[in-house]
Amino acid sequence: MTDTQQVATATRLLAHDTSGNKCALRPIMDQTTSRWATLIISALIAGPHRFAQLHQRVGGISQKMLSQNLKALARAGLVGRHVAPTNPPQVTYSLTELGAGLAEPLTELIQWFGRHGDELLAAQEHYDSQQTPRA
Repeated sequence: MTDTQQVATATRLLAHDTSGNKCALRPIMDQTTSRWATLIISALIAGPHRFAQLHQRVGGISQKMLSQNLKALARAGLVGRHVAPTNPPQVTYSLTELGAGLAEPLTELIQWFGRHGDELLAAQEHYDSQQTPRA
């Protein structure tokens, strides 16, 4: 393999290195792994939801934040938006095939937090108790 081929191969392999600050996928990764996007994707695993259903299902999210996250997820190709030709139009959101593929590992992550919640909270409490107050 020539030097030029090696450089080309290395460049191709590093093109989607999400740890690099110039990775084109980093903004998509940041949007789709936010707490709200993760919870929205998890809610849509059960099937299509209308906006109000999602708003109710994802506790604590504002309508504005839900709307922004749905747009970002749709732009990333993870969530589909279907508008029924009714009056008024009924909009439903569902996972795309790509979104369903992401839903499994995200759900596993959420379940991991559920399984280790007591340990995580105890670790925080221990850490906080070890901190000396600053004068």
